[in-house]
Amino acid sequence: MNILEPATPEQFEKYYRLRYLTLRQPWGQPEGSERADDDATATHAMLVDNAGEAIGVCRMHLQTPQEAQIRFMGIHENYQGKGLGKLLLDYLEDKARSMGATNIVLQAREKAVSFYERNGYKVVEKTHLLFGSIQHYKMEKQL
Repeated sequence: MNILEPATPEQFEKYYRLRYLTLRQPWGQPEGSERADDDATATHAMLVDNAGEAIGVCRMHLQTPQEAQIRFMGIHENYQGKGLGKLLLDYLEDKARSMGATNIVLQAREKAVSFYERNGYKVVEKTHLLFGSIQHYKMEKQL
């Protein structure tokens, strides 16, 4: 397994496909809803298996020169609970540091809060309901 930043159309197809399958399809959302307007300016990370298939995805962007944001973390269901999300998180936190960020924020789904807490994030506040049913919490970490 290794982490790469998708660069080719084929890599981005795998990246967005997994993002859709893990973060949108289970809630009946249409294809295309996994994309964001600011994806072109974000740093994307994709964990691939030895065959080059995507098993984890995540992205990071700078909101300000000092503050980065993590979004769209998704791990293939067959690989969850194996510490792979931490690999992506560590990779993107290092990228954020190298870009000058001193803190990082994210919106965690309720079931992912404990994962982020284990990785040094603290809950700031309860925020929004995604798709009317998925509670989110703003979390942050000092880099």
